Amino acid sequence: MRIGIDARLIEETGVGRYIRNLVLQLVSLDTQNEYVVFLRKKSFDAFHLPNARWTKVLAYVPWHSVTEQLVMPGIFFQAKLDLLHIPYFNVPIFYPGKIVVTIHDLTILHFDTGKASTLPWVLYKLRRLGYRLVLWIGLTRAKKIIAVSKTTKKDIVESLGVDANKIVVTYEGADLKRTTGKPLISGEYFLYVGNAYPHKNLDVLIKTGLRVVYAGKDDYFYRRLGITPITVTDEELANLYQNAKALVFPSLMEGFGLPAIEAISLGCPVICSDIPVFHEILGDNAIFFNPHDSHDLATKLRGDIPKKHVELDERFNWVTMVKQTMTIYRGASNNK
Repeated sequence: MRIGIDARLIEETGVGRYIRNLVLQLVSLDTQNEYVVFLRKKSFDAFHLPNARWTKVLAYVPWHSVTEQLVMPGIFFQAKLDLLHIPYFNVPIFYPGKIVVTIHDLTILHFDTGKASTLPWVLYKLRRLGYRLVLWIGLTRAKKIIAVSKTTKKDIVESLGVDANKIVVTYEGADLKRTTGKPLISGEYFLYVGNAYPHKNLDVLIKTGLRVVYAGKDDYFYRRLGITPITVTDEELANLYQNAKALVFPSLMEGFGLPAIEAISLGCPVICSDIPVFHEILGDNAIFFNPHDSHDLATKLRGDIPKKHVELDERFNWVTMVKQTMTIYRGASNNK
């Protein structure tokens, strides 16, 4: 089988980590299928083909664009694929072949980020409607859909009316290694990891007045909050987790919550919003607070926060995830 992977976001955070681990484990675990990886220019030059069964195709096309919908189907079609894996919600609706789609969350349907758009308000709203339409068409046409949590699967079914039987849940894993160096940040601090989009609910964290280190990419959303995040390598991120008093995760919505899994794998306590996905993923391994109440958060942050070692079970393992994904590939390929 010849399988394509749209890896244009491989260097991004979040979905980029998912793509990197997907490719890394497929190289080790799949010794039969052929793979075609579609990459932007910088990633294309840096990506070293592991063996003769892997090829790469330059796809210098911006995501979230009309151009993407018009150009990428042709690029995919020319690769003569048996199956195409789109690891993000940007499904190419004009591509005629078989598709597997990974949905990390449906935040784009539930939260408005129009303040960062240069488009007039009406055009921005039309663009959001376009996203919804494209997503619905794409998921309806997809042979299989991968959801990163049961919560996300439920949202896909309820928000878009997709058949639950075609959705398979595969959890993500933690791949950061413990470090032995001195603390990157001196003194006591809480840690936040990720972007500053509105649904991340950072206002409630800022209002506590406590010292927080923000690790993420500097952009409009951080600047509007008056925060300058630090950009870190994986080793530096592990250092921040290990030495933080706790990871704080105040989101109003998440599809999975990878930083929380990374934190507990490195012995960092997690204080997170009381939303369904965190109960699903973290169980008893977190302290929960009302995400609309900064006083409740401040109380939890000032309280006793014990550190404990948590062994992640096999569900939260990239190898497990990729083995499940390979099974999904076979099922999607056989689905006429």
